[in-house]
Amino acid sequence: MRRIILLLLLLLPLGVAAQQSKSEPQPKQDSLRLLFIGNSYTYYNDLPAMVYEIAKTQKRKLAVRSITKGGERLSGHLKNEKVRKALTDEHWDFVVLQEQSSDPARPTEVVIEKVYPAARALDSLVHVGSPEAKTIFYMTWGHKYGSTHKIDNYPLVYTYEGMQERIKTTYLEMTYRNNATCAPVGMAWQRVREERPDYQLYNQDLSHPSPLGTYLAANVIYTTIFPAQYQSKYTAEFPAEQAEYIQQVAQKTVLENNAVINIK
Repeated sequence: MRRIILLLLLLLPLGVAAQQSKSEPQPKQDSLRLLFIGNSYTYYNDLPAMVYEIAKTQKRKLAVRSITKGGERLSGHLKNEKVRKALTDEHWDFVVLQEQSSDPARPTEVVIEKVYPAARALDSLVHVGSPEAKTIFYMTWGHKYGSTHKIDNYPLVYTYEGMQERIKTTYLEMTYRNNATCAPVGMAWQRVREERPDYQLYNQDLSHPSPLGTYLAANVIYTTIFPAQYQSKYTAEFPAEQAEYIQQVAQKTVLENNAVINIK
């Protein structure tokens, strides 16, 4: 029965809620299996495929799959039977969870009510099917000029800096509450903004990632999974100097914050 369910999931077409990375390879028996659950911040520029390409240059056997839906929240994924089956009926080594972009920046009482319970429930489902799996919370970033979804009577997030700090706190608390690991993409993003403001990390909507922003996220997530220094020949067609800088920022952000992001 489990084989039948797995076959049906793999045959699902692109464009539905269960969406595979464009260049996703078929899993090999000795591959580590990585599942992304998120929304457009995950599928823009095919983040899962970038992580796979980085791993390939490091001779890491990684089989990658994603289940994404535009604008979806963790609470929405929790209600999705395809997500639940993928978590409980299949084996994963790593599961990356990504929340809607502005919900983690909402007032504390709203986050406690709306965000943390879904994160806890999904983490629990991860360990039903894969007791030894590592849950990774994908910390996103503040919108370029503050939240594009204005939150009434909460001016803290009307600036990039304020929104970024709220997102950071929420993702780290989700990590600690679930004894998980955090991929600190938002922290690396802030570092690039400060050091290289000429580098365009945002899409034109001032929220979603540009290809360079996704490349940064991919390197942060890869380093979170495999926390060691590396140099990858996969540059995503960016100039070698720029790609090297992004790789280094990603690695430094992860490796200098092991305790903060709960890498043990």
